[in-house]
Amino acid sequence: MNTLVLALVAVVLALGGAEAQMKDAWQSGSTGRGTARWDVAERQLVYRGGADFGWAVNGAAVQDGFVEVRFRPLEGRTDQAGGVVWRWQDANNYYIARANALEDNVHFFRVVGGRRQELAGADTKVASGVWHTLTLRAEGNRLSVSFNGKLLFTHTDRTFAAPGKIALWTKADSVTRFDWIEIKPLKEK
Repeated sequence: MNTLVLALVAVVLALGGAEAQMKDAWQSGSTGRGTARWDVAERQLVYRGGADFGWAVNGAAVQDGFVEVRFRPLEGRTDQAGGVVWRWQDANNYYIARANALEDNVHFFRVVGGRRQELAGADTKVASGVWHTLTLRAEGNRLSVSFNGKLLFTHTDRTFAAPGKIALWTKADSVTRFDWIEIKPLKEK
């Protein structure tokens, strides 16, 4: 079983200036209106608002396994969210697990044709200005979400069965820092 742990700074800063590397190493964009603003600061990938839903995607497609991201929501009047995307097909089709410090909850969505649909959720304390981990595990149509090491819920959905990329995700006016991501595909049978 291969495990890929990426210190985001290593992925983003490997080749030179932060702006050029963001463009080369990561594909970023938005679902909905606006322009996602991503940059690198203090050796971390930072989202600084600008889009309804902003994402940064990198790497090969994965079907089954888990992804864990460490993030810190810092600011935002509308939202202070951090999330991870699984089976990203394109800007308008993917699964997303996200935590929101203003709402104190973690929710799981599918985005189909650019429309976000909630599939599961749990109320839990998501502190602003604090580092958190968010984990999304997928095995076939069974998807589980954990927050800070605690399993919150499992949901079954068949919308995106094909392999897809992994992405970082946030929304609205959130200012959120991400400093590492671990991707661990399951062994092929």
